Amino acid sequence: MATKRKTNPQDTAARQLMKQLCQALDDKKAEDLVVLDVSKQSSITNYLVIATGTSEPHLRALRGELRRIVKETHTDVIGVDSEDGSGWTVVDAFDVMVHVLTPDNRRRYRLETLWGDAEAVNWKRIGATRKKAAAKKSAEA
Repeated sequence: MATKRKTNPQDTAARQLMKQLCQALDDKKAEDLVVLDVSKQSSITNYLVIATGTSEPHLRALRGELRRIVKETHTDVIGVDSEDGSGWTVVDAFDVMVHVLTPDNRRRYRLETLWGDAEAVNWKRIGATRKKAAAKKSAEA
Protein backbone atom coordinates (compact mmCIF):
# COMPACT_ATOMS: atom_id res chain seq x y z
CA MET A 1 0.00 0.00 0.00
CA ALA A 2 1.44 3.36 -1.04
CA THR A 3 1.49 6.13 1.52
CA LYS A 4 0.24 9.55 0.64
CA ARG A 5 2.73 12.38 0.89
CA LYS A 6 1.81 15.56 2.66
CA THR A 7 0.86 18.55 0.55
CA ASN A 8 2.17 22.08 0.52
CA PRO A 9 1.15 23.80 3.82
CA GLN A 10 -0.41 26.62 1.81
CA ASP A 11 -2.68 24.08 0.11
CA THR A 12 -6.21 25.40 0.43
CA ALA A 13 -7.75 21.98 1.07
CA ALA A 14 -5.34 21.22 3.94
CA ARG A 15 -5.89 24.64 5.50
CA GLN A 16 -9.66 24.32 5.12
CA LEU A 17 -9.68 20.86 6.72
CA MET A 18 -7.59 22.15 9.61
CA LYS A 19 -10.02 25.05 10.10
CA GLN A 20 -13.06 22.73 9.99
CA LEU A 21 -11.53 20.37 12.53
CA CYS A 22 -10.64 23.29 14.80
CA GLN A 23 -14.12 24.77 14.47
CA ALA A 24 -15.64 21.39 15.41
CA LEU A 25 -13.41 21.19 18.50
CA ASP A 26 -14.25 24.76 19.43
CA ASP A 27 -17.98 24.15 18.96
CA LYS A 28 -17.78 21.17 21.32
CA LYS A 29 -15.96 23.25 23.95
CA ALA A 30 -12.45 21.86 23.61
CA GLU A 31 -10.08 23.99 25.67
CA ASP A 32 -6.66 25.52 24.98
CA LEU A 33 -6.84 24.92 21.22
CA VAL A 34 -3.41 25.39 19.62
CA VAL A 35 -2.48 24.96 15.96
CA LEU A 36 1.14 24.66 14.87
CA ASP A 37 2.47 24.75 11.32
CA VAL A 38 5.04 21.95 11.52
CA SER A 39 5.60 21.67 7.76
CA LYS A 40 9.25 22.73 8.11
CA GLN A 41 9.91 20.35 11.01
CA SER A 42 7.92 17.29 9.94
CA SER A 43 7.99 15.11 6.87
CA ILE A 44 4.61 13.53 7.66
CA THR A 45 2.17 16.37 8.38
CA ASN A 46 1.71 20.11 7.96
CA TYR A 47 -0.51 21.05 10.87
CA LEU A 48 -0.55 19.83 14.43
CA VAL A 49 -3.74 20.63 16.32
CA ILE A 50 -3.60 20.22 20.10
CA ALA A 51 -6.61 20.63 22.37
CA THR A 52 -7.80 19.70 25.84
CA GLY A 53 -10.90 17.69 26.67
CA THR A 54 -12.06 18.09 30.25
CA SER A 55 -12.87 14.41 30.88
CA GLU A 56 -13.05 11.00 29.20
CA PRO A 57 -16.69 11.56 28.15
CA HIS A 58 -15.68 14.92 26.70
CA LEU A 59 -12.81 13.25 24.79
CA ARG A 60 -15.30 10.74 23.32
CA ALA A 61 -17.60 13.57 22.23
CA LEU A 62 -14.70 15.45 20.64
CA ARG A 63 -13.49 12.30 18.88
CA GLY A 64 -17.00 11.70 17.53
CA GLU A 65 -17.16 15.24 16.19
CA LEU A 66 -13.75 14.90 14.52
CA ARG A 67 -14.86 11.65 12.88
CA ARG A 68 -18.02 13.38 11.62
CA ILE A 69 -15.99 16.15 9.96
CA VAL A 70 -13.58 13.66 8.42
CA LYS A 71 -16.48 11.64 7.02
CA GLU A 72 -18.37 14.68 5.72
CA THR A 73 -15.29 16.03 3.96
CA HIS A 74 -14.37 12.62 2.49
CA THR A 75 -10.91 12.98 4.02
CA ASP A 76 -8.48 10.09 3.94
CA VAL A 77 -7.45 9.18 7.47
CA ILE A 78 -4.44 7.10 8.38
CA GLY A 79 -6.00 6.31 11.71
CA VAL A 80 -7.75 7.28 14.87
CA ASP A 81 -5.96 6.14 17.98
CA SER A 82 -7.83 6.29 21.22
CA GLU A 83 -8.27 3.81 23.98
CA ASP A 84 -10.95 4.39 26.61
CA GLY A 85 -9.28 5.64 29.74
CA SER A 86 -6.05 6.68 27.99
CA GLY A 87 -6.79 10.39 28.20
CA TRP A 88 -5.50 10.93 24.67
CA THR A 89 -7.07 10.80 21.21
CA VAL A 90 -5.12 11.16 17.97
CA VAL A 91 -6.68 11.65 14.54
CA ASP A 92 -4.14 11.43 11.71
CA ALA A 93 -5.54 12.93 8.52
CA PHE A 94 -2.21 13.16 6.65
CA ASP A 95 -1.83 16.94 6.38
CA VAL A 96 -3.53 17.58 9.73
CA MET A 97 -2.84 15.64 12.89
CA VAL A 98 -5.12 16.28 15.87
CA HIS A 99 -4.24 15.45 19.48
CA VAL A 100 -6.91 15.85 22.14
CA LEU A 101 -5.76 15.20 25.69
CA THR A 102 -7.11 15.38 29.21
CA PRO A 103 -5.67 18.25 31.30
CA ASP A 104 -3.32 15.88 33.17
CA ASN A 105 -1.93 14.40 29.95
CA ARG A 106 -1.64 17.82 28.34
CA ARG A 107 0.54 18.96 31.26
CA ARG A 108 2.49 15.70 31.35
CA TYR A 109 3.38 15.43 27.65
CA ARG A 110 3.61 19.15 26.76
CA LEU A 111 3.42 18.50 23.01
CA GLU A 112 3.78 22.20 22.23
CA THR A 113 7.29 22.19 23.68
CA LEU A 114 8.32 19.34 21.34
CA TRP A 115 7.47 21.64 18.43
CA GLY A 116 8.80 24.85 20.00
CA ASP A 117 10.28 26.05 16.71
CA ALA A 118 7.00 25.60 14.81
CA GLU A 119 4.92 28.60 13.80
CA ALA A 120 1.64 29.11 15.66
CA VAL A 121 -1.40 29.47 13.39
CA ASN A 122 -4.46 31.55 14.21
CA TRP A 123 -7.04 29.16 12.75
CA LYS A 124 -9.89 31.63 13.24
CA ARG A 125 -8.29 34.08 10.81
CA ILE A 126 -7.88 31.62 7.94
CA GLY A 127 -10.09 32.76 5.11
CA ALA A 128 -11.16 35.88 7.00
CA THR A 129 -9.19 38.23 4.74
CA ARG A 130 -10.75 36.77 1.60
CA LYS A 131 -14.24 36.98 3.11
CA LYS A 132 -13.75 40.63 4.08
CA ALA A 133 -12.43 41.49 0.61
CA ALA A 134 -15.38 39.72 -1.04
CA ALA A 135 -17.87 41.51 1.24
CA LYS A 136 -16.23 44.86 0.52
CA LYS A 137 -16.29 44.21 -3.23
CA SER A 138 -19.95 43.18 -3.03
CA ALA A 139 -20.84 46.34 -1.09
CA GLU A 140 -19.10 48.53 -3.64
CA ALA A 141 -21.00 46.99 -6.56
